[in-house]
Amino acid sequence: MAQVIAFAGSNSKNSINKQLATYAGQLLSDVSVNVLDLNDFELPIYSMDIETADGIPEPATQFFNLIQKSDGIILSLAEHNGGFAAVFKNIFDWMSRINTKLFVGKPMLLMATSPGGRGGASVLSMAEAHFPYYDAKVIEIFSLPAFGANFSEGKITNVDLNTELQTKVKAFQTAL
Repeated sequence: MAQVIAFAGSNSKNSINKQLATYAGQLLSDVSVNVLDLNDFELPIYSMDIETADGIPEPATQFFNLIQKSDGIILSLAEHNGGFAAVFKNIFDWMSRINTKLFVGKPMLLMATSPGGRGGASVLSMAEAHFPYYDAKVIEIFSLPAFGANFSEGKITNVDLNTELQTKVKAFQTAL
């Protein structure tokens, strides 16, 4: 059985991106999905000085190992000021010191959501442009605008958006 990790690029305890990543994982069939929380991988802010003095922190290695052992990645990015949330950028920076190809060629369903009408379009654009340099195999990209109006009780309520995500999840699963 394929093993997929799903997580949000957020450390919010009520992350709307974690809710979206969890929902997307539930749409997979005959796949084991491990939903991760970046709060469980606490790291110091990346610094060459810390790395030189102490090496790579164990939580970064643990997260990288989970990526390596998985068959695919579902990632829903939070957008802060048009870019990655600090917690995601930090774990990304630490893992890139382990291996610059930190996504190790795993198929990825890349998503974002936000309360606004653009649904994290800026961070998705940034990730789509940069992740391939880190060996991400982005299979599908999905944006959910206006989270509060389109997501309720653990699922997407807008029929067209839900159908779009289901189609993209199927394409992702085919790539596993």
